[in-house]
Amino acid sequence: MRDGLIATLGPIRQIAWLTEDLDAATGRWRAFAGIGPWTVYRNVALEGRYRGRPARVTIDVALSYQDGMQIEIIRPHGRGPSPYHDESGRVRVGMHHVAWLVDDVAAAKETAAKGGLDLLFEAEAGGGATRVAYLQAPDDPAMLLELIEATPATLDGFETGAAASRKWDGVSAGQELDFSG
Repeated sequence: MRDGLIATLGPIRQIAWLTEDLDAATGRWRAFAGIGPWTVYRNVALEGRYRGRPARVTIDVALSYQDGMQIEIIRPHGRGPSPYHDESGRVRVGMHHVAWLVDDVAAAKETAAKGGLDLLFEAEAGGGATRVAYLQAPDDPAMLLELIEATPATLDGFETGAAASRKWDGVSAGQELDFSG
């Protein structure tokens, strides 16, 4: 991997964890870290490619913020294959990735490939409203990096969520949206 490549992407904007129980995980973060409110998205379908093959992954996602940093908790559905499951199909519980907002995911993927990073997963959600790519360092496969395209809707989501966390009363859980057709 080329030295300094990641620094060109700017600051890390998201830290993500995987869990098998989203409600319990957000409750723990609320209780122990004082982070909230959480916006929970149920049944989010990601259409794309995993390890070069077509993939459709469904996840539940909870988002909150601390000092502008997005905290993401993901509960994948099913048993894979996906970037959220190990080879036996179990959820890779724990820290999963760090992410950057980029102007153009396609261009950032090319730069990353030239720098020695491998493309693990690329997907869209919401009919292309959200575009993401997970990259992996060949010499450190546990190190996952996500690129998130900084669309106006994505940027607005970051700003709205960060503002809500600054005004949070410390009690309310947040809101939930379900995308199950």
